[in-house]
Amino acid sequence: MNINVKLAALVALSGLMMSCSDDVGKVSLGLFTTKDVIIDAKHDPKIPGVTCHISRIKADLDFADPSDMSISCRQTGPISANDLADIDTSKGGEVVFKESLSILFKSLKVRRILDKENQTLLYLSYSTKETNGSHKHALSTVPLYGTQAWNALKVDSQN
Repeated sequence: MNINVKLAALVALSGLMMSCSDDVGKVSLGLFTTKDVIIDAKHDPKIPGVTCHISRIKADLDFADPSDMSISCRQTGPISANDLADIDTSKGGEVVFKESLSILFKSLKVRRILDKENQTLLYLSYSTKETNGSHKHALSTVPLYGTQAWNALKVDSQN
C-alpha cells in the first residue's frame, strides 16, 4: 500500500473517531500551557432522558495529575417509570460512565443514585485516585417532579 493511501485512510479514520466523540467544548487555559478544559456530554445509558455535562482538565504533554471536575445533569427528554425499573436502587447506585484520565491509574467515574424519598436522581462524579488527601468529587441532581417516573414513584410510596 503506498503512503498516500495510508495517509488518506488515517485521515478518514480520525474523522470518524472525532464524529463519535462526546466533546462539546474545549477551552485553552492560556498560550503558554498545554492544559485545556474539556466539556463532554454523556447520556445516561439506562435513562435516555438525562444528559450530563462533565468539565475536566486535560493536560497534554504534561505530567500534572489534574483531578478537579464538575458535573451538571439535566432532564433533556422524557423519563418513564420503565426507565427507573431497570436501574440499581441501592444506596451505592451504579456506575453509568467511566473514563481513564491518566497513565497513573486514575479514572473519572459517574454514579447514578436514586433518592426515592425526594424523587430525585443523583449523579456523583469522582476521581478514583486520592489527590492532596482528597478524592475530588462533584454532585448534580435531576428532580423527577412532573415526569411519568415521578407519578409512578408517588403511587409506589403511597402503597
